Amino acid sequence: MAKLHYIDIIFDSLFITLMGILPIILVFAFFQWAVIRKKLPHWKKLLAGMGMVVLGLAVFIVGLEECIFPLGTSMAQQLSDPAFLMGDSPSPDSLFDGRRIGAEFYVEVILFGFLIGFATTLAEPALIAVALKAREISTGAISALGLRMAVALGVGVGVALGVFRIIEGTPIQYYIITGYIFLLVQTYFATKFIVPLAYDSGGVTTSTVTAPLLVALGLGLASNVPDSSLLLDGFGLIAFASLFPMMSVLAYAMIQKRFFSRVPDSRAKPNP
Repeated sequence: MAKLHYIDIIFDSLFITLMGILPIILVFAFFQWAVIRKKLPHWKKLLAGMGMVVLGLAVFIVGLEECIFPLGTSMAQQLSDPAFLMGDSPSPDSLFDGRRIGAEFYVEVILFGFLIGFATTLAEPALIAVALKAREISTGAISALGLRMAVALGVGVGVALGVFRIIEGTPIQYYIITGYIFLLVQTYFATKFIVPLAYDSGGVTTSTVTAPLLVALGLGLASNVPDSSLLLDGFGLIAFASLFPMMSVLAYAMIQKRFFSRVPDSRAKPNP
């Protein structure tokens, strides 16, 4: 019965994925035959590749639903469980009356948020691709590993701060507006070549690996924090994970410029 259950889930995911990717296929087909008006080269290979894309996305979605979301939610719920936070003798006056308790009880949860943000960002395929391309174009002046570490550190700090916000129940706009003001100041003083790369870094971090775990973490945490709303407090971690990498990459470029003489040329081109 379990095998049949997973087969049904995979087929449902295949159908949903195919419907989702169909508009992309139609756009490519329209421009190929109606605008470019040339025969599609190697169409058999392209069809085979498209089939692999659909199958891979479908299996990936099933993996998210069956593993990543439950695991992230379960970890967050266990770490923020009142009995775990207060030990064997919780205080009913400060814990079980529906009121929030201090962030000092959630140190493990905040640390978990930092580490999971840092680790998942290092494993993000999109970030790896961007870091390698940045190293190539800058002729090695930008370290791929250094860029990835800077982005991962930014995501870790952002997720930790986002977890703190959920615990405290503070409106998210206070953090985000303040963060973007600081980012604008950084942008003004930063070396101009790094600004577009830093802004792109905020987008590539919240991709296939990081985003699902952060959503699961936020929802799992909000479900256990007293006086929290799943809708208001459970979401928002991805916003932190997108903002803080931009700040950390700009800071990384400033440090590199200050302490290292080799600064990439903004007009640099990849080696032939």
